[in-house]
Amino acid sequence: MRNINAEIITIGDEILIGQIVDTNSAWIAQQLNAIGINVWQMTSISDDNAHIVSSLDIAALHADLIIVTGGLGPTKDDVTKQTIAEYFHSTCVRNQAVLEHITQLLSPRGTKISELNASQADLPDNCTVLHNALGTAPGMWFEKEGAVFVFMPGVPFEMKYIVSEQLIPRLKAHFETPAIVHKTLMLTGIAESMLAQHIEAWENQLPSGVKLAYLPSPGIMRLRLTAKGGTEVELSTLILKEIEKLMPLISKWFYAFDNELIEETIGKLLKNNKLTVSTAESCTGGKIASMITSIAGSSAYFMGSVVAYDNTIKENVLHVDPQLIVNHGAVSQQVVEAMATHCREIFGTDYAVATSGIAGPDGGTPGKPVGTVWIAVASGSK
Repeated sequence: MRNINAEIITIGDEILIGQIVDTNSAWIAQQLNAIGINVWQMTSISDDNAHIVSSLDIAALHADLIIVTGGLGPTKDDVTKQTIAEYFHSTCVRNQAVLEHITQLLSPRGTKISELNASQADLPDNCTVLHNALGTAPGMWFEKEGAVFVFMPGVPFEMKYIVSEQLIPRLKAHFETPAIVHKTLMLTGIAESMLAQHIEAWENQLPSGVKLAYLPSPGIMRLRLTAKGGTEVELSTLILKEIEKLMPLISKWFYAFDNELIEETIGKLLKNNKLTVSTAESCTGGKIASMITSIAGSSAYFMGSVVAYDNTIKENVLHVDPQLIVNHGAVSQQVVEAMATHCREIFGTDYAVATSGIAGPDGGTPGKPVGTVWIAVASGSK
């Protein structure tokens, strides 16, 4: 079974000048990888007829699948549709099914259907239409000289709908792809270099069909195991055997599988054990509370927060003894412990987390430079 290679092309001057960040390519790559299609290259190009044509020609030299997002809007700066009609030797004709969808989508909003809106239904007559239930610009599928070309709008939520509901099922039916299995282990509290040294012996004995990738980010280390080449059941079994060998080595830092956020893991632990938490935040400005409450169902275990940025709030709301601040400074072990202790009492929670620090760019001293942060966690016993 041969590898299927793909290229992802994003169209838009706004990407090239840094006005927006191309998140589409990364997301599409994840979806393709999950079904065994290799992403050979990602390219960003301008809204220019010649640039689009040359990019399609170059991509077709090495890719079996070319996916293009952007440039399908109704305004004059979006030239993709007319360009691809010429590229595939077709004529744009008004697609009645798409026009009816546009009308149904816009009419309830009280929007009068303009000719610009209606022109979104003008599509190359030799494309397969990929329905876009969330917008007015449909996706388009072409086949040319053994390669598949797919064009989709650049609006992320519309593109994601088309990929998930329309494109992935078609790709599975069109291409015969090898099985591929990923398993990601989430770790915290250890740096990449230290981890690599710690698990070196295990990594060196990995079977030839299993690959390991280190994916570090601030505070988090992801280890991704990938197996490719057999059936999905065989590959899953192979990866699980390797994880069993790895776990005793990393149990101190491991907290979850498959890209689970720390706030999700903490939420499960609190909920399952019927425990509650509150926060008292200075330098983090409510960020910890925001992360905790970003998880659905967090009201079961998160009671509330005090953002005590000013010392008067620490004293009057959190009941921190003013003399502690005078003697030790707001950024100190003594003050942050008092913040956590009183926060827990105020909210009646099992735990409280408190932070106080010097975020900068100024305010630091030789004894407490910018970046100094104290964090306290208070429970009923310590």
